[in-house]
Amino acid sequence: MSNTAFAALAIGAVAATIIDLRSRRIPNQLTAAMAATGLGLAAAGLSGVSTAASLAGLVVGLVLMMPGHLLGATGAGDVKLMAGAGSILGVHHIVNAFLFTAIAGGMLALVVALQRRRLQTTLAGTGRLIAAPGALPRELRGAAPASRFAYGPAIAVGTIAAALVG
Repeated sequence: MSNTAFAALAIGAVAATIIDLRSRRIPNQLTAAMAATGLGLAAAGLSGVSTAASLAGLVVGLVLMMPGHLLGATGAGDVKLMAGAGSILGVHHIVNAFLFTAIAGGMLALVVALQRRRLQTTLAGTGRLIAAPGALPRELRGAAPASRFAYGPAIAVGTIAAALVG
C-alpha cells in the first residue's frame, strides 16, 4: 500500500471515528469519498492495488459487514465505511481488516461496558448468545440504547491495523 493510500485510509477512518463518536452516524458523503478515492487511486496506479482488487475490496467489505447490519448489530454507516476502506485496502487485506475490526470491537465493547458499569450485564448477554445463537437477532434488536456504542472507532483501528500489517 502506498503512503498516499494509507493517508487516505487514515484520514477517512479518523474522520469517521470523530463524527461517529459525536453523532452516532457516519455520513454517506464520507464513505462515498473514501470509496471514490480508493477506486481513483487504484485506477491511477497510485495505491499499489489494482482497480479490480479495489472494486473487489469494496464489495467484500460490504458483504462482510452486511450480516451484522441485517441483525441490528451495526449501522448502515458502519457497513459503508468498511466498503470504503475495502476500496483503499483492496481485496487482499479487507478480510484481515474485518477480523481486526471484530477484535477491536470486542475490546471496545468491554471498555464501554466497564465505563457504563454494565460489564456483568454484557457478559451475561454474551453468555446467552453463546448458549442459544438462534436468539441473536431478537437479543440485538431488543438491546437497550445503553448497550449500543459507536462502532466507527473499531473499524478505524481494524482497517489501519490491516494496512500496517499487510
